[in-house]
Amino acid sequence: MTTFVDRVELHVAAGNGGHGCASVHREKFKPLGGPDGGNGGRGGDVILVVDQSVTTLLDYHHSPHRKATNGKPGEGGNRSGKDGQDLVLPVPDGTVVLDREGNVLADLVGHGTSYVAAQGGRGGLGNAALASARRKAPGFALLGEPGDAGDVVLELKTVADVALVGYPSAGKSSLISVLSAAKPKIADYPFTTLVPNLGVVTAGSTVYTIADVPGLIPGASQGKGLGLEFLRHVERCSVLVHVLDTATLESDRDPVSDLDVIEAELRQYGAGLENRPRLVVLNKVDIPDGQDLADMVRPDLEERGYRVFEVSAVAHKGLKELSYALAEFVAEARAAKPQEEATRIVIRPKAVDDAGFTVTREEDEGAPLYRVRGEKPERWVRQTDFNNDEAVGYLADRLNRLGVEDKLMKAGARAGDGVAIGPEDDAVVFDWEPSMSAGAEMLGRRGEDHRFEAPRPAAQRRRDRDAERDESEREFDDFNPF
Repeated sequence: MTTFVDRVELHVAAGNGGHGCASVHREKFKPLGGPDGGNGGRGGDVILVVDQSVTTLLDYHHSPHRKATNGKPGEGGNRSGKDGQDLVLPVPDGTVVLDREGNVLADLVGHGTSYVAAQGGRGGLGNAALASARRKAPGFALLGEPGDAGDVVLELKTVADVALVGYPSAGKSSLISVLSAAKPKIADYPFTTLVPNLGVVTAGSTVYTIADVPGLIPGASQGKGLGLEFLRHVERCSVLVHVLDTATLESDRDPVSDLDVIEAELRQYGAGLENRPRLVVLNKVDIPDGQDLADMVRPDLEERGYRVFEVSAVAHKGLKELSYALAEFVAEARAAKPQEEATRIVIRPKAVDDAGFTVTREEDEGAPLYRVRGEKPERWVRQTDFNNDEAVGYLADRLNRLGVEDKLMKAGARAGDGVAIGPEDDAVVFDWEPSMSAGAEMLGRRGEDHRFEAPRPAAQRRRDRDAERDESEREFDDFNPF
């Protein structure tokens, strides 16, 4: 038996970018032919794409962890690394992408609609791309950036024009089977329908889709009987059809009370369902008692303003009139729907005084610490190999050209003060020395930079604190028997 899954939590991870290569061209009689290290490849993205052949999220329920491939590192001879392959995940039409807090990230409706759930990391530049008039043969390359990783929630909301709602065993599945070519499971026991069934109906020149939503019971809007999962599939429907059972065997039920219960659940659920156009279908009038009950309740329902149709799915009675009435409702709903306009591209230039980063003063064990936050500085830090002093010097030059040094001076920083780049839990700390811009006289052998030979107390404090934390965690693990 196939399981229907319409809500999953997906753990996605894009591929990491490949590292750049630090290489020098060598051949006979030409030992130093210049840098020829290639760039690293881009990491693969994780992309969600609507596929009409997919109707459930079952695959992601069983395999919720998905990762794209990493980019390959660059090589000597100016050979760039291969880009990572994008991971394309097919999802059903009507899938809503949310974060773990419930915020909507994307609403995927329509075949081919896509959303990048995780973006791959950039590849690092090789030393050939980093060469300049000042650095003719860089002894370093940039590291590839890590790809995005996180959790997203996928919710499936059925895309249909008409939704059949009502109690279990009211005849909704039988009705959709005779109105369309759908073949739902039909039986005479409650909760036969456990998944939404879709059918296509043609009435004159109007073609519309109709959904048989699993039966609702009192308390469905609070989740009773899986009601929340069922009501989610009604949200996109333009027209609601109350299917009322006129031949129920339960003595405490009748069509009017059933209608009142379902209407109360729709109002409590919200999402605009209380304002949708609706009509009433009195089903099973082929049974003598059913016809008598339909004759009794019809005046009351019409007095409430409902259009009422008496049908029999078994005897195929009243189906033509119902299908054409639904076509009218659907046509009116489509005409009232605002016409979608082409997406306008809005260009918002950066403000003249926007440096792209911020500098804030903090305290670090009584000593001043200046924290730098911004997209570029943090990205440059991720790309830097801190085991290579020349690479660190290149980072310092980039930060200086961006204006970080000027802003640190304005914030009151002095030589030897600690500077942290990045968030508190993942920052790189170093001791600031003004005028860090390097000329050729500051560069030693390949991979060295004389500016970083002096002791650095702020960075040492950070290393000591990290070592103490790691030691305490190890002691706790040794103590904890579990």
